[in-house]
Amino acid sequence: MITKKRLVIAMTGATGAIYGVRMLQILRDFPEWETHLVISSAGLVNLKYELEMSKTALYELADVTHGINDIASSIASGSFKTEGVIIAPCSMKTLAAVAHGFGDNLISRSADVALKERRRVVIMPRETPLNLVHIRNMGIVTEMGAIVFPPMPAFYNKSNSITAMVDEGVGRVLDFFGVETEGLYTAWEGL
Repeated sequence: MITKKRLVIAMTGATGAIYGVRMLQILRDFPEWETHLVISSAGLVNLKYELEMSKTALYELADVTHGINDIASSIASGSFKTEGVIIAPCSMKTLAAVAHGFGDNLISRSADVALKERRRVVIMPRETPLNLVHIRNMGIVTEMGAIVFPPMPAFYNKSNSITAMVDEGVGRVLDFFGVETEGLYTAWEGL
């Protein structure tokens, strides 16, 4: 029996629903990975507005789905082994909840669990400009062991499409978990 690696993909109401969707699409091609999706109600609004995608279509991309308020879910416990959590996109509200251990829903709880179990957490915050509280919260989660990865395109790749820019960020984040994402982006080789 092959044991799959589990990865939680969490999506909030920040702009950038394409990041979470693209991760799920890519991970479907890796049978050794099992995706666990949780999305907030504001995330569902953004999904429909930005991508004209239904909740049903999104759920079809994930191996397992969890309700935002299902605090009794498997991913709410440290005894349920995962490789970690990616919050893509991450709202400033969710960032604040993670930074201050306020596990009021399954997104902030699953990130809190991953941090306490010393598992990888990658947060893709979507806000600009940043105020001091946002910056401090990013510092707090970094000190806790999370990786703050704002989805900023690298222009040296000379990407000519939004898809290529999204794939670069998604590929780099999935690399943190050891997912072989060759072809999603071009690593900088120097001049």
